[in-house]
Amino acid sequence: MNWLRKIGFFSAFIIPSFTIAGFYIGGIANLATLIFVYAFLPVLDAAIGKDYKNIPKNAVSKVASDFYYRFITYCWTYFQLAFLIWAMWSVTTHTLSIFEMITFTIAVSLSTGGIGITVAHELGHKKSKLERFYSKVLLMTVSYMHFYIEHNKGHHVRVSTPEDPATSRENENFYAFWWRSISQGYLSAWKIENKRLDRKNISRFSIHNQMIWFTILPFIFAAFITTLISAFIGYFTIIPFVFFFAQSILAFSLLEAVNYVEHYGLRRKKIDEDRYERVAPHHSWNANHLMSNFFLFQLQRHSDHHYNAIKRYQVLDNYENAPQLPAGYPSMILLAHFPPLWFKIMNPRLQKWNNLKAV
Repeated sequence: MNWLRKIGFFSAFIIPSFTIAGFYIGGIANLATLIFVYAFLPVLDAAIGKDYKNIPKNAVSKVASDFYYRFITYCWTYFQLAFLIWAMWSVTTHTLSIFEMITFTIAVSLSTGGIGITVAHELGHKKSKLERFYSKVLLMTVSYMHFYIEHNKGHHVRVSTPEDPATSRENENFYAFWWRSISQGYLSAWKIENKRLDRKNISRFSIHNQMIWFTILPFIFAAFITTLISAFIGYFTIIPFVFFFAQSILAFSLLEAVNYVEHYGLRRKKIDEDRYERVAPHHSWNANHLMSNFFLFQLQRHSDHHYNAIKRYQVLDNYENAPQLPAGYPSMILLAHFPPLWFKIMNPRLQKWNNLKAV
């Protein structure tokens, strides 16, 4: 992979840079991040186009083992921690209008959720204990640590089936999906963890229950940073604590918008009463838009990710036999928030795909 493409994966850091600049300029400049993500990036996607190239088979092993790509994700982990603490400090020590507070919170969530959860997702699938630890740290910063369990042991097993909370159904609008995925996904993570403990004859009410820790750690983190900020300014304030959970809700809502887009209406065939067909590339919507794939560490090549979950982002393949989204994730996420438009654009595409598969 040439150096220009390798450098491209550092483009994710552009998004928080707009947020930081917008904050210090103030006022309408706080919209810079939103405009970049939901207007400028789609324009770039359309102008630059798609990338259908795959890494040559004889080079996959070398590219996959290149530490450079892991280094970027490690950098993001430390950056997000610093970025979030800076944001909590900034909203506490600056006087912001309601408009500035709302737009700044949304802008921060586009980094912590849009990029941060994407990186956490990548790292959480790896065998390395360090990478899995970094995944949990990132998920803690958005109060969504149960995703580590539910995504790996729930979603990847049940994807594109009625049993999967994170698979959107045909004609299900995003808002109905949002509640179903969040509530059922959290409960599913508890069930998966309880079964793990039961198999090992460990009490569910012990320090070995990850879900207990995953539930309370975000509160501990938020309280700790709030206490530190309060100590520095000389009086107690609840602002950083509230801001932390506000950006968390927006961040994991962004994740759920991505989940909604990724498998909308797609279904695996049932083999018998207890089994579905093996997960294949055509059970996920795919997008090969070059620019947004740089920003999202090729998450949009989602078909290959579900087909080969442990595969590193830099070597994910494009599959011609996978259903293709009409645009990259930034455009599709925005579209998902307007159900009539979403159904008008995606339902015919879904029906066409289903008819094609039925032949």
